[in-house]
Amino acid sequence: MRWLKIITRYVFGALFVAAGANHFRNPGFYVSIMPPYLPWHLELVYISGVTEIALGVLLMIPQTSTVAAWGLIALLIAVVPANAHMALHTDDYPRFSPALIYARLPLQVILIAWAYWYTRKEIERS
Repeated sequence: MRWLKIITRYVFGALFVAAGANHFRNPGFYVSIMPPYLPWHLELVYISGVTEIALGVLLMIPQTSTVAAWGLIALLIAVVPANAHMALHTDDYPRFSPALIYARLPLQVILIAWAYWYTRKEIERS
């Protein structure tokens, strides 16, 4: 199972690098889904993009993967209020299907659990 964890760690890290890069390729999309109660929408989009890229890269480095996984958990928890805001105000986001908006909340839980897996050390089997 160790090989599966290594491979998926690279996949998970690459997903965050790609998602973070997308914050710079398409910042308008991310600004459009920012809850109105948050300040500095564009700046927060760029900060979260840099954070996703950095943590994704750090996850792929064995020496930093545990701290990166905890950072990703913190990041994923930090965006839950924005996802909840969207779920509570689907009419404000007519470009998106309500089902897709609602699906983001359980997806956050899955991503947090996935990141948590990388905080756990593999048990040596004899």
